[in-house]
Amino acid sequence: MINNLGDQNSILNQFMVEIRDEQLQKDSMRFRRNLERVGEVLAYEISKTFTYQPVEVRTPLATADIPVANEPIVLATILRAGLPIHQGFLNFFDHAENAFISAYREYEKDGTFHIRFEHISSPSVHKKVVILCDSMIATGASIFLAYKALLEKGTPAHVHIAALIASKEGIEYLRKNLPMKKTTIWVAAIDDELTSKAYIVPGLGDAGDLAYGSKTSEGTDLF
Repeated sequence: MINNLGDQNSILNQFMVEIRDEQLQKDSMRFRRNLERVGEVLAYEISKTFTYQPVEVRTPLATADIPVANEPIVLATILRAGLPIHQGFLNFFDHAENAFISAYREYEKDGTFHIRFEHISSPSVHKKVVILCDSMIATGASIFLAYKALLEKGTPAHVHIAALIASKEGIEYLRKNLPMKKTTIWVAAIDDELTSKAYIVPGLGDAGDLAYGSKTSEGTDLF
């Protein structure tokens, strides 16, 4: 299932306007905070899909039964551009376990590239709900690589993939390569075009650089 929350009228669209605006992007702290807020919106929407059970809580006057999610959650993030979105999820799912995956684009002299995986730090994901978040889904290759790395830590009950912006090509790649019966994709926008270097258009630029400053390597966060 593909859920494009940008198709709905909500405050999320205000965050997206500010994230895409090249003038407002110059304020890196605001850019990071807006990514975090998008993560919070995505977390709220994903929380509606969990299973719940009533929990009895005592107030100063009586007791109340409140339905609470009862599924173990692992929040997984591709470094580094996914970190602010990850924090937005963690603000809501503060009892979740966390996983971090290091991957980047390695370019050849002819301009082609491949995704290089470096490291994963993760708890067991066996029979847990995994939320894999990143800023962008361009080709879909880095998300797929991260998904395969997580499978080495067990078989998840379900995987939610959450991103700020996806390309149509990236969505189609994931649809063809992931087990969609146990995978749900959540995005704040779907853009039509990829450039010859696989950058999303209109996109927003390099999310990692905008959030944390430019790099000296050939890597990029425009996955």
